[in-house]
Amino acid sequence: MFHVNWPIPDNIGIAMTGRHGGVSQSPFDSLNLGLHVGDAPQDVLANRALIQQTLAINVPVTWLDQVHGTTIIDYSTVSPANISPQSIPPKADGSYVDHAKVALAVMTADCLPVLLCNKAGTEIAAVHAGWRGLCDGVIESAIKRFNAEACDIIAYLGPAIGPNAFEVGAEVKQQFVEQDIEAQQWFKPHGVKYLADLCGLATMRLSKQGIKHIYSANVCTFTNPDYFSYRRDQQTGRMASFIWLKS
Repeated sequence: MFHVNWPIPDNIGIAMTGRHGGVSQSPFDSLNLGLHVGDAPQDVLANRALIQQTLAINVPVTWLDQVHGTTIIDYSTVSPANISPQSIPPKADGSYVDHAKVALAVMTADCLPVLLCNKAGTEIAAVHAGWRGLCDGVIESAIKRFNAEACDIIAYLGPAIGPNAFEVGAEVKQQFVEQDIEAQQWFKPHGVKYLADLCGLATMRLSKQGIKHIYSANVCTFTNPDYFSYRRDQQTGRMASFIWLKS
């Protein structure tokens, strides 16, 4: 489990997992929380139950079928009775809720997890930000769900591939720069390609939306063996980042 000393509102629960402490076998060893990667389903479900027990999350967790898009599911009007470990997850890359009847989760293995809440501790969102979704506006889509003003929203950026490991082509840089010329500062030449700072790009996007309180894990999943990394291992598991309202 990833531990931080971030300032978090009293009514908000936040957790980000690593790869250790579960039952999955190699190459998914051991706390794989993704059902879509080829791991034994019973092991994944056991891991999910284990982490819920460890975190004392006593409400359904809203898992997603993440597709690198910008869709945000609003669970404020979805009955928790319709959410179970056997539910077919919706295709989306983020979720939002303003009550304590469900907990939100996104899975990552190099992509950036972004957790959002308001200072009052009454609204939350979880976002899966790979470069495509980030470029297309998944963070902005999540912020639009909030009733709170942007200046009252807090963002927490979890472990992701770091700026010295995330190699991308010129076309990726071009897509970001076409939207905002300031994005070029987050791309460093690397031979014929570039090294991209995913966290830096996300921070820029959050700041331009008016969010001033941004906290980052500053952990590179590619170089740290305690985390799953798709870029490093190809066939591997998934971590999860959770956020929930306590009441």
